[in-house]
Amino acid sequence: MAVAIVTDTTACIPAELIERYGIEVVPLNIIFGGRTFTDAMSGDTGEFYRLLRESADRPTTAAPSPGRYMEAITRAARRAEAVLCITVSAQFSAMYDSARQAVDMLKAESPGLDIALVDSRNAAMAQGFIVLEAARAAAAGASLDEAIAVAQGFTGRVRLLAMLDTLAYLARSGRVPRVAAWAAGMLQVKPIVRFSASDIKLVARTRTRAHALERLVGLCAREAGGRPLHVAVHHANAPAAAAWLRAEVERRANVVECYLSEFTQVMGVHTGPGLAGMAFWAE
Repeated sequence: MAVAIVTDTTACIPAELIERYGIEVVPLNIIFGGRTFTDAMSGDTGEFYRLLRESADRPTTAAPSPGRYMEAITRAARRAEAVLCITVSAQFSAMYDSARQAVDMLKAESPGLDIALVDSRNAAMAQGFIVLEAARAAAAGASLDEAIAVAQGFTGRVRLLAMLDTLAYLARSGRVPRVAAWAAGMLQVKPIVRFSASDIKLVARTRTRAHALERLVGLCAREAGGRPLHVAVHHANAPAAAAWLRAEVERRANVVECYLSEFTQVMGVHTGPGLAGMAFWAE
């Protein structure tokens, strides 16, 4: 393989795709209720979300150290001529800065090592699709420059729409200041937000989960406009809502690729339990 890909767990990439394309994934840790959780997509997140709902403690998350990125990049470099690292949006996390330090240190130690870093400007499988398309290009023989071009070309094409049970968790994170103002005026409302290209926008206010889920599918199908659609349905401890979304979007849109996955715990910390949404791009 000419190019190996490195990313982080916030991309929420299904395990089978990580294995298929040999993607190196750097995990985050969460300190919560005196326990340390390793960020991952797992079939058993009930205890974590129970703590999130009931505990007076607020969980803390931290970007991986530059050393963690150095280890992942070094592993990737053993089986490729070059390494492309793609991080979650720099606006939402310090992971880009941590990865940048790792790249700079590795280049200083090994000047011949060919490494590049791309800010995905997205999160969850919106980030994951960018990683996935770069990995597919690499698997087809793309050079590092070509893989970078693929990744950068997708940063503005991918979308992430999500219904939140509450804006309280996102407001609490402090990463998007205006969310706090939205939260203050939307009690008993199920907001739909759009995450794209390093921005978060309020798309709709709905009164019930059912109406919110219906609106999500409609927005996704309308944006696709009948074009072949690549979609990942996400949820945070809300499997029934996610299953309904998947069935509906596959019924109403021209879906050519579809995944269903739970948010990693780090993503759940910032959005809260009950989230259901879709990351997607249309050809």
